[in-house]
Amino acid sequence: MRPSAFLPRIFIVIFKFFVDLKLSCKEGVGAVVNLRQVWKIPRSSYTRDKINVIFCELKLVRTFVSTRFTARYLETIKMKVKFLTMALATCFSVPALAQSTVTLYGILDAGIQINNNGKGTQTKLVSGIADGSRFGLKGTEDLGGGYKAIFNLEARVELDTGSNKAGNISDYQGYALTKGMDFPDFGSAALKGAAAQTLAGVRAALQPKYNVNATTPLILSRGGGPDGGLFDRTAMVGLITPVGAVLAGRMYTPAYEVFNNADTFESGMAGSWGGITGGTGGLLTAGMAIRSNKSVQYRIELPNGVGAALMYGFKNSGYIGLDKDFIAGNLKYKANGFNVGVAYNRGTNTDGSTGLVTVNAGGSYTVGDYKFFGGYQTMKNENSILLPVFFDAWDTEIAPGLKAGGVPAPVIAAWTSVFRTNITKNFKLDAVSYSLGMHYTIGNGRVMASVSRQDDRTRSNSDVSQYAIGYDYNLSKRTDLYSVYGYIKNQNDGQYAPGAASASGGFTMMPGQAGRAFQFGIRHRF
Repeated sequence: MRPSAFLPRIFIVIFKFFVDLKLSCKEGVGAVVNLRQVWKIPRSSYTRDKINVIFCELKLVRTFVSTRFTARYLETIKMKVKFLTMALATCFSVPALAQSTVTLYGILDAGIQINNNGKGTQTKLVSGIADGSRFGLKGTEDLGGGYKAIFNLEARVELDTGSNKAGNISDYQGYALTKGMDFPDFGSAALKGAAAQTLAGVRAALQPKYNVNATTPLILSRGGGPDGGLFDRTAMVGLITPVGAVLAGRMYTPAYEVFNNADTFESGMAGSWGGITGGTGGLLTAGMAIRSNKSVQYRIELPNGVGAALMYGFKNSGYIGLDKDFIAGNLKYKANGFNVGVAYNRGTNTDGSTGLVTVNAGGSYTVGDYKFFGGYQTMKNENSILLPVFFDAWDTEIAPGLKAGGVPAPVIAAWTSVFRTNITKNFKLDAVSYSLGMHYTIGNGRVMASVSRQDDRTRSNSDVSQYAIGYDYNLSKRTDLYSVYGYIKNQNDGQYAPGAASASGGFTMMPGQAGRAFQFGIRHRF
């Protein structure tokens, strides 16, 4: 029977009961007025829980009446209570209606960055310094019995342009990926000029003018991406059960969750640990898959604070959306002031070789006004998934251009060998990184400080150290002002530059040169 069929009849019975009760005693009026609050409940929410509330009210009325009225009136009331109970019992045959909620939320963050990454000082308006600006939709539907359907759609927003694509903050060229690419001119003045132009073109192509949410046409043609997708931050649907949650879509990876918990600057500002992890090629030699496309995930969180996640990505999963498959997992503990974990990410290339592998451990510990952070991460990638992409770029764009320009075939073959040999070597990643830091809460604000370092184990030996200190002041629960100063010390081929949550810092002017940045801004959550 539908609620619309029995609810009017039940309400009439309840009303008649209390009218009779009111006629029996003046004191009963207070109980009636109290119980009438139940009638304010919408019909669509009239479930067993509400009926239990009615029974509790009836018991109170019964006790009230029994202490003030004669046995004659009490027996009359007992009979009416019994009749009402029988009438309400019919409600238990009606299934509870599922409750669902949808929430619109977001973060708007923008500020000024003043940096010196080489020649002179640059001042820029930057979107998403402390947190990437975004808006999203998330919802749940209570299915009963411990089951819930959930979803989350989250889009990037760049406040400085209104778009959803971000580039490097620094304007300087990166050189690490073209190291050793000296195209021979064979003593020819004409070939010398062509060789210089070819090297400049390759360098311009390898310097990423895009961030993680945008990709080249060659990547898109292989099924990778997204290329500025609307919900590139998160696009997920899932089911929560009594024994864990099963999710599907584009999501943060298990290793990134642990990494982010260990970052003093919470993956934002000039002190973000992620600003120096990965290879010397910037985003193209990333040290970790932050998100994975086309993935399914199982998550569980126990009452004692222990949690775990397992993720599997199908074809075109992983960081850039080109992996043959992607496997990841973590084990976490969040209780008694601790928020720590260990994690593992591994991508498999289309040819079956092992791609980027990331292992990390770390987190935070809170005691009083102090919060301490620590993290350790290893990164290795001997066979970058991007190598075939750049091989194709040479074969389909650069080589035909050289041929059309009159460069002899033997010279093109020699230059092709130089390109392939050096880019393969320069794309290799083998590094260990660690970070230590702390927060100290003072009133409505907190002081943040960290030291991070990466040990480059490749032949380049381009080690890098980062130091940062900042202050974050809460104007309210949703709005805060922040400022931070970051300094990066590069070695050998390193060109790491201070960045932000939504954009890579890019490169310093020359290899081995230090990068400095002062940032201040405002963040609002809704």
